[in-house]
Amino acid sequence: MAYRETEKMRKRKAQARQRILDCTLECVAEGGFRHAKVTRIASMAGVATGSIYRHFESREELFAEVFRLATQKEVDKVAEALGTKGDAVVRLERSLRQFAERALRGPMIAWSLIAEPVDTKVERERLRYRRAYAGLFEGAIREGMAEGTIPEQNARQSSTCLVGAIAESLVGPLSPAKLDDTSGNDPETDQQLVNSIIRFCMQGLTGTRR
Repeated sequence: MAYRETEKMRKRKAQARQRILDCTLECVAEGGFRHAKVTRIASMAGVATGSIYRHFESREELFAEVFRLATQKEVDKVAEALGTKGDAVVRLERSLRQFAERALRGPMIAWSLIAEPVDTKVERERLRYRRAYAGLFEGAIREGMAEGTIPEQNARQSSTCLVGAIAESLVGPLSPAKLDDTSGNDPETDQQLVNSIIRFCMQGLTGTRR
């Protein structure tokens, strides 16, 4: 008789897989993908090291899945901000502010998602999600042009510029060298940085000083 996996076994496998993902994300949040060693992940998840490869074909595939899950959460937050009340300019400001403030509240995971050197599979996911952010911004820019709050422009190109500007502006403040500074984060400095990023992005988008 052919072996048939029981529902109980499928549930146990799904739970083990989720524990591996959760523990990997915890490691990344603590020290980036470089900190996420398979042996440590296995120990945290309570599984044998080899069993990780029964759930993920490779370490790179595990990291790519963790990247997808973590970044989708951030994309959803941006989409949520863009779906609130107000004209397109107000909603774009709100979404950019949310992006920057969330990054500064969780600097290590943000660094890992935005700029940490990663393998090819994870880098492909990074590019895909940059396009996802750009797509959301593009939609809002087109709405702004239609309502007259944003001047006519190439919405696709402008949305790509927004993603590049906010990501690049955060690379330095989120870098491990900055995070290792024992002086710690200064909330006032962080807020000034966020305001500067928003001002730059919105002035470039609307052509008006804000």
